[in-house]
Amino acid sequence: MPLGIIVNPFSGRDVRRVAARASTSDHQEKQQQVTRLVLGALSMGVNKIYLGHEPFRINEKATENLKESDRVEILHYTLTHTAADTHTMVSMMWDAGCRVFIVLGGDGTSRIVARGFPEATILPLSTGTNNVFPYRLEASVAGMAAGLVAAGKISSETCIRCKRIHVEKDDQQDIALIDAVLLRDDFLGNLLPFEADKLADVILTRAEPASIGISPIGGFIEPTGLHDNNGIYVRCSQTATRKLEVPISPGLHQQVGIADVQKLALGHAVSVKGPGVLAFDGDRTIKLLENETADIRVERDGPRIIEAEKAMTMAANQGLFEQNLS
Repeated sequence: MPLGIIVNPFSGRDVRRVAARASTSDHQEKQQQVTRLVLGALSMGVNKIYLGHEPFRINEKATENLKESDRVEILHYTLTHTAADTHTMVSMMWDAGCRVFIVLGGDGTSRIVARGFPEATILPLSTGTNNVFPYRLEASVAGMAAGLVAAGKISSETCIRCKRIHVEKDDQQDIALIDAVLLRDDFLGNLLPFEADKLADVILTRAEPASIGISPIGGFIEPTGLHDNNGIYVRCSQTATRKLEVPISPGLHQQVGIADVQKLALGHAVSVKGPGVLAFDGDRTIKLLENETADIRVERDGPRIIEAEKAMTMAANQGLFEQNLS
């Protein structure tokens, strides 16, 4: 089947380059990554690759001089320069027959795909900030691993489904891939890194100590990964005597007070109460008024995740890289 490559041209370029010490992912680097992804996937037998039009022509420049460019198609649509462009891009690729995607961006980019297309199989690749969900992986290898699945040489059934956080407030519903956070005294539209004294409730699918952002708040106490069948709930309070020094953003360490930490069984809902703002994978999304509540639970019902090392090892064990020239 064809392979879709989703590129977020704005990832790795937000205010955290000013408010923290995050590095920048520029357009040229993304362009080079896209070229390597395409060549890697084609080398594994993928016959068609779809990319999306975006304002900086990253994808066009990455593929226009390739001798295999006839196997690459750039999809065009009206740009809004918002997250809606990613959803449109994936929708068009889905309609074209793509079920396997490489997602080049951050947690938020993968969240858009996971929210609208939970039956997809994806290989998320990091170009953003504070990322836990996508891999930091050489693009050539990522392209080959995704290509093995798209070409049908490795079954998507061998890929584990990721966990998603489901949030329900009255008639509003949303999901997160890594963290849902209730913030006090914050506001919608705020793009700055979270402040420790505003953290109230934290729900995590993955609490990883070797990560940046919200995930290590749980990970420093109760490490939980992709394969663990539970989530983590953390209640934060600056008056708590238990303290953690957490890298909230690259180079930005803050002291977080921990009132309670507990494992959260899949499907078990916790209720959080306003006032406050609910943020999903770093994006402040829903406002809770005084005494308004939201129910939050973790389920394993997200897209299947291509683990590159596992896929490449399976392919090697099956002799899929060998070429018989006799």
